[in-house]
Amino acid sequence: MRLEENTSKIGNCLALISESECWYQPNGSTLSIGTTLVHLRGNITQYILSSLGQQPDRRTRDLEFATRGGLTKAEVWGACQATVREASALIGNLPEAEALRIRKVQAFHLSGIGIVLHVVEHYAYHTGQIVYITKLLRDRNLDFYRGVDLNQKNNP
Repeated sequence: MRLEENTSKIGNCLALISESECWYQPNGSTLSIGTTLVHLRGNITQYILSSLGQQPDRRTRDLEFATRGGLTKAEVWGACQATVREASALIGNLPEAEALRIRKVQAFHLSGIGIVLHVVEHYAYHTGQIVYITKLLRDRNLDFYRGVDLNQKNNP
């Protein structure tokens, strides 16, 4: 699943950065990697665990963006990974009727499939930001596809 693939990329990035770099904010309009992980956990919790999993919606979105530290890299990463695992299991066992049912999440009316697409797209978007910040900090290719020939042609 795409969530796990992007989780692996984020994990590779976190292995390359220091504790302080996890909370480095390039400018006032850019989130740190740590803040991004807190935000991703909140988004996945609200959209998947609360909406699809029918858990209470306790998200405080503004607090996610206000988080500038106070947690270790391992703490924010562990919490994010646990949330992704729980969400992936829920998605994998989602009954067809729930995948098609429309429900309200934040200000949007989405089907279960629409919710999953939103979360996967949102997670990938922020994964790209984490990758970009890591490349800026380390000035290196992250080799996510080492050993894979990406120049292969498709088989019809």
